[in-house]
Amino acid sequence: MEMESIQRVADQKKRVFETSNLVKMGLLSALAFILMRLDFPIPGFPPFLKMDVSDIPSVIGALSIGPAAGVIVQLTKAFLYMVSGSDTGFVGPLANFIVGAAYVLPLGLVYKYKSNLKGFIIGCFAGTITMAAIGGLINYFVMIPFYAMIFGMSVDVIVSMGTKINAGINDLKTLVLYSIVPFNLLKASGISILSYGVYKALYPLFHRSK
Repeated sequence: MEMESIQRVADQKKRVFETSNLVKMGLLSALAFILMRLDFPIPGFPPFLKMDVSDIPSVIGALSIGPAAGVIVQLTKAFLYMVSGSDTGFVGPLANFIVGAAYVLPLGLVYKYKSNLKGFIIGCFAGTITMAAIGGLINYFVMIPFYAMIFGMSVDVIVSMGTKINAGINDLKTLVLYSIVPFNLLKASGISILSYGVYKALYPLFHRSK
């Protein structure tokens, strides 16, 4: 049984790095990078939280190729965004990768073993919860304090951006609870809905050779 599991993992790795799949991941990564540049603010959230749909290509990669492909697309997108010039240095792209991978990996893993609408819905739910939880924790303990440090500002300055939107935000903890977690829940829900429609439309293209 253990040998079968090892063989399954090996087959998955081999499949991800097939030439045709490498090409697909390259195209998806380029599309994700472009979509990441087309971000926009959402009313009711601090201005540093911007919505984009760049997670859709990674979801398509995870569904059509495998969970690892989704994570690779996320990583490549974040790297391209960083080297092309990010106004948040490497902190923003790194946070985007961590949160994006936290969403697409559970989704891809569930869909890999249950490749139908029910599996997709369960995977989206798992990915949404994981994205919100990890996004909240990583911002509270690492990203926001680190961002404030490298840019020479106080965490209170960042918190004040949230206070202007919601008077209930008065420290880093409430910023995370009232802004960052709800934002990631909203984003993941929107990505889930859009991704399935796009994937169904592109299904014949991605599975033409199978």
